[in-house]
Amino acid sequence: MPEGDTIVWTARRLDASLSGKVLTRTDFRVPSLATTDLAGRESLPVATYGKHLFHRLSGGVTIHSHLKMEGRWSTLVAPHAAPPRETKRLETQVRRAERGHTTRALLYVSDALAVGSKLGLLDVIPTSEEQAITGRLGPDILAESWLESGLDAALDNLRGQPQRLLGEALLDQRNLAGLGTFWISEMLFVHGVLPWLTVAEVPEETLRAVLDDARRLMLASATTGVQSSTGRAGDGETKRVHARSGLPCVRCTDTVRVAMIGEAGRERTLFSCPTCQGGYAPNDDRRPQRPLVERPAGGRRRV
Repeated sequence: MPEGDTIVWTARRLDASLSGKVLTRTDFRVPSLATTDLAGRESLPVATYGKHLFHRLSGGVTIHSHLKMEGRWSTLVAPHAAPPRETKRLETQVRRAERGHTTRALLYVSDALAVGSKLGLLDVIPTSEEQAITGRLGPDILAESWLESGLDAALDNLRGQPQRLLGEALLDQRNLAGLGTFWISEMLFVHGVLPWLTVAEVPEETLRAVLDDARRLMLASATTGVQSSTGRAGDGETKRVHARSGLPCVRCTDTVRVAMIGEAGRERTLFSCPTCQGGYAPNDDRRPQRPLVERPAGGRRRV
């Protein structure tokens, strides 16, 4: 699932193509928005909160989307606005987007097209109602207010659930918004913390360090467009344990494990090293695990 850094990066790319321009046509392909037409409205800067995108338009209207597991927003240069040598390629891409069975939204401006595909959630709301959505969430780990008040609020939320499993508590967007399985798996590994410890078993200074490092690296990822917990973006060494189950740990060579965490029906996968993080998940049967088949390198966001 795309996490907070992916959302900020996506918002910046949408802004670069659309902000300040008037929508010339819109096409929403979800039943509730089938007759919605936002043409004629100016595209304002896209706001983010955790994993939510709020694409604001003139007239007090917001296109609200959540990417869920596989969603994405991408942008294309309009064929007529590109150099002649690019026209045919772009025409093909536009046709593919317009005919795509996973396309959920098309937003046209004079020289570009934004495409929302596989969006887990898409609606159009009054801008004044954004607070009703963000108000249900914990502090945004990437917000400017995080250092002033967000971190302490997140720690208070976590400490208020002392017997909850740490990995599950960190995944709960009501405690803090923006973290997902990638950053939780990676940051807990870096700090040698098993995701299946309870919140009470982890010192507050460790929790603070985990969140500080997550924010720092997520801000870098939101700028580069490459999700990397190692601080490296160009050589493929961008993670330590996430999606590496069945493979040797980069630190101790023990085998990285994967296990489910969370309430029934809302389980998520987290990755850890039993040696570096001091144990196994309670539901880990210790049997050998095959390495995961991953998407091609560079499969993260491309807009």
